[in-house]
Amino acid sequence: MYRVVLVDDEALILRGLSTVIPWTEMGCEIIGTATNGQAGLELIRKLKPDILFTDIRMPNMDGLTMLAALGSEFPHMQTAVLTAYRDFDYARQAITLGVCRYLLKPSNLNELKETLRIMVSRLDLLPAAATDIPADASEAGNFIVNAALDYMRENCMQQHLSLSTVANHVYVSQWHLSKLLNRETGKSFFDLLGSMRIEKSKTLLRTPGMNIQDVAEQTGYTDVAHFSRTFKKLTGQTPGEYRKGGH
Repeated sequence: MYRVVLVDDEALILRGLSTVIPWTEMGCEIIGTATNGQAGLELIRKLKPDILFTDIRMPNMDGLTMLAALGSEFPHMQTAVLTAYRDFDYARQAITLGVCRYLLKPSNLNELKETLRIMVSRLDLLPAAATDIPADASEAGNFIVNAALDYMRENCMQQHLSLSTVANHVYVSQWHLSKLLNRETGKSFFDLLGSMRIEKSKTLLRTPGMNIQDVAEQTGYTDVAHFSRTFKKLTGQTPGEYRKGGH
């Protein structure tokens, strides 16, 4: 029996999905439901289902980023989106990120059953210990990395920006984000963050009247000595030398 999780913020939709589809007859069982995206992610990480039916227009959730997170973290999980959001480009991107079907509410029973049949048939074709990463999982990984880097650039001057904070923003675990960043950029989270902060500091060092301690504090460093060491490591100059050089 393939294991199924349902996620939707409308209780009526969850009840309907639970009862209208002949799950057992189609070789499946519902192992959990969630009424919001964050609870859904936690449930999926805990139960690791084979099949997911989910809405993507839920409060406080970026639907595409959530789908990318799921596609990258669980590459063999079959996902169907069930939503009232009618947007062709959005649907196309969702499918690029690994979604099996993008269904518009209200979906009829035949459409739901056909979607489930397709997902079951895909799972049937997987070897018992599938290790190959599907191409759309790589797309999802790229999407997550770009979203994480954008968030880091916008927030890198915060003193306490952490891997955990960024991972939560893109809906993946810290471990998974660390792995994706290293795979896609060849650098660790802390190396990337340090480079971004130093780039920001260069602009501030060219600002008249700002001393080096102020620059360090504004770019997320609590210790000016640490800032100076990092700056020299990445640029070959101390902050003072950089400023005197007129760069």
